[in-house]
Amino acid sequence: MPLIPKDNPKPAADPAPAATPSVASVVPSAAPSTAGSKESSHAPQVDGFKINGKLTSGKLKDLAGLLRSISSLEIAPEKDVLNIIYVESRDIDKNPYLFSIVKIKEDGIEVLYTIPTEIGPKKRRVDVIRYLLNILSLVDAYYSVENKTLYQLVEDAIKELAGSVTMDYTKLYTAYDSMKKEVADLKKKVDRFTEQNQALTSQNYELKTQNDDMRLRMQQLEGMSEESLRVKLQEWISEHNGSISITEFAKNYKLADGRVEELLNKLVSEGYLEVVQ
Repeated sequence: MPLIPKDNPKPAADPAPAATPSVASVVPSAAPSTAGSKESSHAPQVDGFKINGKLTSGKLKDLAGLLRSISSLEIAPEKDVLNIIYVESRDIDKNPYLFSIVKIKEDGIEVLYTIPTEIGPKKRRVDVIRYLLNILSLVDAYYSVENKTLYQLVEDAIKELAGSVTMDYTKLYTAYDSMKKEVADLKKKVDRFTEQNQALTSQNYELKTQNDDMRLRMQQLEGMSEESLRVKLQEWISEHNGSISITEFAKNYKLADGRVEELLNKLVSEGYLEVVQ
């Protein structure tokens, strides 16, 4: 929560009693509300701590005038106590749910805050301490706290928080590291499969081209006239010293063995070929 004053206000006089909120109005009731929302059906826990301090300049009312410049804060002065109320959220009935109260006295500070069920106590304590440090930075010219106690409070809160998240963080990082390696391995596989797919695509294109050429050739041969085939048979026999392998000729010209044999018989019967025993 930013705690930068709108301007540099001068210490103001105590406000009229009617203008100050009641501290009791923000303290959660011991009995939870019967409303249907989660916040109103489960009253938050309350915790707190104290720090020794002292007023170094002016009066408590001077602090009130300074802190009223923060629009998110409610200032409720009491006798010998300055209450600083910070309401972060409310329940369905508009009652304060997540909030803190900083009670500044001339000899010390008491902090009370709520801990909802959905927020861990250790994390909530760190958030409240951070908020308190912002308040102290604003009133530094008028009020000081015992640094030793404050440092110890901060150190303990951070230590507890770090101890509670170390194991979870380690597990999370281990899982992240493992998943990162798996992603790298999968990326390599994808790259390899991509290369293989490109190679197969190229091979498929070549095979398709060859298939188209062969289909065209078969169509040409199948469409060859009988007269052309008779000439091819005679040329073949002449080139092979008067012999012919019906199977080889048929395979070469993509013809059925029976058709080749039929043409040979015609050539013999018509006197174009003579069978030599």
